[in-house]
Amino acid sequence: MAVELLYFARIREAIGLGSERVDLPSGVATVSDVIDWLVSRGPAYAEAFADRTRLRAAVDQQFAPLETAIAGAGEIALFPPVTGG
Repeated sequence: MAVELLYFARIREAIGLGSERVDLPSGVATVSDVIDWLVSRGPAYAEAFADRTRLRAAVDQQFAPLETAIAGAGEIALFPPVTGG
């Protein structure tokens, strides 16, 4: 399944990419599975996703828990928690 991955803030800095289009392997069914797969791609990804308590996601521009299914998704964004004021 081809999907656009978007990375923000410290994740983008650790990986060195703001986005990439990838073909996810079969068996990758949730946002959490995507993160597991990304971690296996190398040390920069492992560093970026080391602390899952500090990760947030959006699937097709809708905030989503990491357990969210990604079937049919075109875009997955991964970012640290956001605060406002």
